[in-house]
Amino acid sequence: QLQLVESGGGLVQPGGSLRLSCSASGSTLDYYTIGWFRQAPGKEREGISCITSADGGTTYADSVKGRFTISRGDAKNTVYLQMNNLQPEDSDVYYCKAEAGAATTYWGQGTQVTVSS
Repeated sequence: QLQLVESGGGLVQPGGSLRLSCSASGSTLDYYTIGWFRQAPGKEREGISCITSADGGTTYADSVKGRFTISRGDAKNTVYLQMNNLQPEDSDVYYCKAEAGAATTYWGQGTQVTVSS
């Protein structure tokens, strides 16, 4: 059973950076497409970035394009989300999801990111 744990969230000033980690136990992440999502209270979860299992292709939501970068770690059990030039509107709980087909989906518990001066 794959388990995911997000880490790296915290409080940062506008313009600052954070690197989130999505760490797996029970399996490596090679064969999973990994997505990062974020959700504010009372709002729907928003997909912001994705890296595929097939060719490592990446996609980004317009709201984060040019500021966030998703990547796989060398150890194959971690996926990162480097977040630069953070703004107050980026404040949310961030989640990672691992997917290997529609019937095989795992979520982490989330990590809080707060951008405030």
